[in-house]
Amino acid sequence: MIRLENIVKTYQMGEEEVRALQGVSLHVPPGDMIAVIGPSGSGKSTLMNMIGCLDVPDSGQYFLDGIAVDRLDEDELANIRNRKIGFIFQQFNLLSKLNAFENVELPLIYRGMSPKERREKAEAALVRVGLGDRMKHKPTQLSGGQQQRVAVARALAGDPPIILADEPTGALDSKSGDVFMETLRELNETGITIVLITHDMNIARQARHYVSIRDGMIVEQGVN
Repeated sequence: MIRLENIVKTYQMGEEEVRALQGVSLHVPPGDMIAVIGPSGSGKSTLMNMIGCLDVPDSGQYFLDGIAVDRLDEDELANIRNRKIGFIFQQFNLLSKLNAFENVELPLIYRGMSPKERREKAEAALVRVGLGDRMKHKPTQLSGGQQQRVAVARALAGDPPIILADEPTGALDSKSGDVFMETLRELNETGITIVLITHDMNIARQARHYVSIRDGMIVEQGVN
């Protein structure tokens, strides 16, 4: 499903040239759950941007479901993001004026779904993460763990085959983090491919596989 071959990405930071990725190759088969672990500045966020079609490499190739992503234009990349990838971020990125249902529904509006279809999908996603009785609650009325589950529901609502989670437990206490990881494992068992970006080895150990990245290069891969 996800295949990166010799990916190189360089950024210009003032007068300094930073090689964020230096020939990274990675294969993630359908239905896998893999953790990409590394310290700050290791290149894991850049790798996330590549996998999530948020950026394109300077050289190398990225294939998603056999499609050469590095050759797509911005509109095509946006379509791939909307159809194939659900994003979960550390800070939840929920809109405070909207309730849980409205936060989950919003990206479906952008996809042009009918009101009936998006209502059904948003409600089903919230029930799936155990928040069927919290749909009308706004973010300030929810705990951190519940807010993160709203973010999971938002990622799930469009039925993406891939979920990309960027430091998703970073803003949670340990108990809420454990509950969240259990939710991810349950989703993975239904066939969803999950790529988890983290700096926490305890979190990485809960994935099926892990990849360790440092100085823009993969230095270790393993099975948990």
